[in-house]
Amino acid sequence: MTTIMPEGEKIRKAVKWISAERQSGNKEPLTVLIEKAALLFNLSPKEEEYLRIFYEQEGDRIILK
Repeated sequence: MTTIMPEGEKIRKAVKWISAERQSGNKEPLTVLIEKAALLFNLSPKEEEYLRIFYEQEGDRIILK
């Protein structure tokens, strides 16, 4: 399966971080993880919204290594 990576280094790092959190068993809702990633990677509101849309479109299929 091919996964399309979002543009922008900060967003890519946020996606990888969220993926690692979910793989490690973090049970927090995806919205909470996105908010934490936005703070951790200093995402703009536009980038955070992109991340939300990215996960809505991809569902739970996203797991990166």
